[in-house]
Order: sequence, then C-alpha cells, then structure tokens
Amino acid sequence: MLDAQRVAFQCPLAQHQHELDSEQFVECQAIPSELLRLHVVGQVNSGKRFGPVDESEATPHPFGNWVQNIEAIDDAIRPEEAAQAEYAGDELRRRQVAAGYTLEELELLLQPMVEDAKEAVGSMGDDTPLAVLSDGYRGLHHFFRQSFSQVTNPPIDSLREYRVMSLKTRLGNLGNILDEDESQTRLLQLESPVLSNAGFDAMRNLMSDAAIELDCTFRPEKGEHALRRALYKLQRVAEDAVRGGAAHLILSDKGIGPGRAAIPMILATAAVHTHLVSEALRTYTSINVRSAECLDTHYFAVLIGVGASTVNAYLAQETIIDRHRRGLFGERSLYECVQRYREAVDQGLLKIMSKMGISILSSYRGAYKFETVGLSRWLVSSYFPGMTSRISGIGLAGLQLKARELHDRAFNEDVTALPVGGIYRYRRSGETHGFEGAQIHTLQEAVATDSYATYKKYAEAVRQSPPISLRDLMEFDPKRDPVPTEEVESITDIRKRLVSPGISLGALSPEAHETLSIAMNRIGAKSDSGEGGEDASRYKPRTNGDNASSAIKQVASGRFGVTA
Repeated sequence: MLDAQRVAFQCPLAQHQHELDSEQFVECQAIPSELLRLHVVGQVNSGKRFGPVDESEATPHPFGNWVQNIEAIDDAIRPEEAAQAEYAGDELRRRQVAAGYTLEELELLLQPMVEDAKEAVGSMGDDTPLAVLSDGYRGLHHFFRQSFSQVTNPPIDSLREYRVMSLKTRLGNLGNILDEDESQTRLLQLESPVLSNAGFDAMRNLMSDAAIELDCTFRPEKGEHALRRALYKLQRVAEDAVRGGAAHLILSDKGIGPGRAAIPMILATAAVHTHLVSEALRTYTSINVRSAECLDTHYFAVLIGVGASTVNAYLAQETIIDRHRRGLFGERSLYECVQRYREAVDQGLLKIMSKMGISILSSYRGAYKFETVGLSRWLVSSYFPGMTSRISGIGLAGLQLKARELHDRAFNEDVTALPVGGIYRYRRSGETHGFEGAQIHTLQEAVATDSYATYKKYAEAVRQSPPISLRDLMEFDPKRDPVPTEEVESITDIRKRLVSPGISLGALSPEAHETLSIAMNRIGAKSDSGEGGEDASRYKPRTNGDNASSAIKQVASGRFGVTA
C-alpha cells in the first residue's frame, strides 16, 4: 500500500516537473512513452521510496512472438466419427448403476441435451430433500449450490453477450505465473474443457509421456477409513508425478469393478487440486478428469470449479452410444449426437459462469464458487478450503458408506436394472417430495369447502412427512409461558407487514400476477410488481372496489429490452 502524497510527472525535454495531489483527477492525452517517466513521491510501508522506472522494465517483451508457441489442438484431436462402444449390455448397466444413474435422468436430462443441444427446461424450485437429508443415493454434486451475484439482472448474459465469454482451456506447465518468460506459452489450448471419448483419447496420445494417469478407485472392504487412505495416497502420487515432471495428470475412475468402488470424482479432483496448491505445484500441471458419474451440466461445473482442467464424461457418452444403437435419437448420426451433447454442456457452463459475472473459464476454474450444504466442516476445510459452508453434515465415513451401498447394488446382485428415479417427477417408490399429490388434494379441498378440519388434516400430514429442508428439523419450544392475549397484535396489524414475492409478470401470467396483487390489497398487505413492472391500466381501482396496483414497483434497466 502506498502513502504517497503527490505524483510527479517529469518530461526530459522540459525544465520543470508538474506535481499533482493524489486527490486530484487528471485527464491526459497520450504522451510518447520515451518522453515520460513516472515518479511516485512518498513513503511506502517498508520505508523505501520509488525512484524512476528502469528503462529495461519499461521495454515490452515480444509477447506477439511468444503466443505463437501456444498449440491449439482442437483440430488435431477432433475425430471424424465418434468412438465405438467400450461397454455394452450387462457391463454397461452395472457401471451405470455404480455411477448412480436412473432412467429418469436418462430420459429427462440426457435425452433433451442430445435432441436439442441444450439443457432440459424445467420448473424453478426443488421440493425434494436436501442431499444430506435424503434416504436415497444422491451424487456429491447435489451437496453444492451455485453462487450468483445478488443483482436482479445477470452480470453477463451468456446468450446476448457470448462474444465476451470464453471456455478456452490451457493445458500444461504454466510455471510461475508471476514470471514473464517464453516457456510459459509452450502450452496446449482447447476451445472447451468438455471432451468426447475419442477426443480425450486423441489428446492423451498427443500428451505422450508428459501425462500420468491416476487411479481414482478404492477397496471398500478395507475398513471405515478406506476412502480417506485412498485420498491420501492419491494426493501423494499426484505430488510425486508433478515433481517428476508430469505436465498433465489424468484422474480416472474407469478401474471400478467387483472389488473396487469409485472415489467420488468431485472429491478426488478437489483433493488433488488442493494438495498441489498447498505444495505450490498446481500451476505446473493440468488436471484432466474421466468421470463415470458426471452427466449433467452442474456436475461439469462443480468439477471445473474445484480444479479440473478438462472433463470427459465417458459413461455418459457410452450411454449415448447405447441409446443411439436402439434408435432413440432418430436419424442423427452418432457423431452428431455426441457433439450436440458437448454443445449443451458448453452452453450450460457459460450460463453458470454468467451468474457470477465471470466471462472466462480460467477465472472460474478452482474458484470454489459454490456453497456446500450438508458436508462436514472437516471435509470442507480439508478438500474445499475457503468454500462457504454454514452447516455441518456428512463426512468421509458417510460418503464411503453411500459409495459402498451403490457399489454393492451394482456388482453383488444377479439381476441389475437401472432404478426409475423420482427426483424430477414424483414416483411412489422414488424420492420424497414436499408437494405430494394427496396432500395438495387435501389442501385444495380445504380451501374449496372452507373447512378448517380438512386443513388440519393437511397440516398434520405435512408435519408427519420426512424432512425436506433444514427448517423441518426444528420444532417450537412450548416451555415458555404463554403471551397474554392483549399483548398479541391484531390480524389487521400483522397483515400490514406481509409482502408477496417480487415475481415478474413473465414468470407467472397476467391473470395470476394480477390476482396476487388484488388479494394482497384486499387484506391490507403489499404486493411487489417484480422486475417486469405492470401495465398502467392497473393503477386505478376498479368499479367493484378491487385494486390491482402493486404497492411496490420495481424499475428495471433497459439493458435487455425491458422498458417497464
């Protein structure tokens, strides 16, 4: 930090120098660099003074020549056709079960990504239990919530402003990032971190001896600390490989089988990344991941967010190959199906980055832009240091238990079938849902008949339901003395403090948006127009006395065409 009181500009052609107070704002026209030397006059914290800038420091390096060393390898690893199936039949099914796949995920997530080259469209909200509260298996990515800037408009629009965004990925030894050296540009570069099976194999051949593959599996029968020991070993092997000159690390869980279960790839990636950072080795290598569990865009984002350089969802592509063989993608070629899946993931990554105003992938990689919900504090501090975690939860022992249960189901049963699922759609044998059909029917009946007794049935059913969110773990403490009735506020006064959420008209419908405003005005509460505003015709009360005007009106910017 500088404690400078003034800045002096000295021109060698002039006989004087101009001193400016640091508080002043100065607007200057361009001056030839050779005529200008900048002196910062004042004390710095160390007690030293800044002198003139040395001429050698001001001389630019031949960066234009250096960047020619960067080798763009997209064309070199782009196959003319997709890779052939490596797994089929029973072997494929067992690996899918071991990775936690469900029929629901294949139909509702994977199928639209291939058909439309975009993520599947779904409703906002999630009425299933937090991963830590679920009775079923939930992948580790379900414990991570994406962070986003607390603004109404997105910091970046990944569709309209995609030209200022980039998924370019550099691979290799970056060395000391504070140096300015030509060797730092001897790198491999990809347009996207998302690789197909054939692309990953081609890249692996291109890396040759500079790449070391690390096995990300463990023996679950080796005791309750088997997972922890496997992670410790993985970190040490990765460190030794980098110190031995490996410019590329490949983390793979393809070695799963009857005796070996997969380390959750998010955990394996974070463990290696964190350890290399602590040893000041991370910039000397790239971390390339081959994951079976990775299928949707969120999983890709978490992997990259905890340090992965590239990601190959090899089992997802094997599943695409299987579904293509069965004719589920129409007339599209297998190569086209794989490329459309990659495009869907690329667009999804841009969307996730835009929530934080991050425009380039290198700023998102290893930035831990998530909040963990339900992972133990020791686990977060050890493998995800600095990541937000407000509550504790499951640790390595719990994760190992869940991994072993899934592994046993996949390899220890004679008949293996994919579970139906039930997270995205309610199913009787699936995940618990907060808005369960029978309960909603009871609530609708209570409202339609104005029956308090029926409402009590609904309330009791909700109370007896398994916990969905953290507040469901709390109960009212009845031990305190009752508050005298005369000290309780009236319903009318309480209503004045109620505000309906600021939901934009476009998120509902004109009819629903208007009905909410009328209802809130009837009971003396307030409604919020939302960012989209509301029609001026709603500002005046109606002849029947209803008022559709929102008490709170948001004014949106015109950045994306919103003019209300």
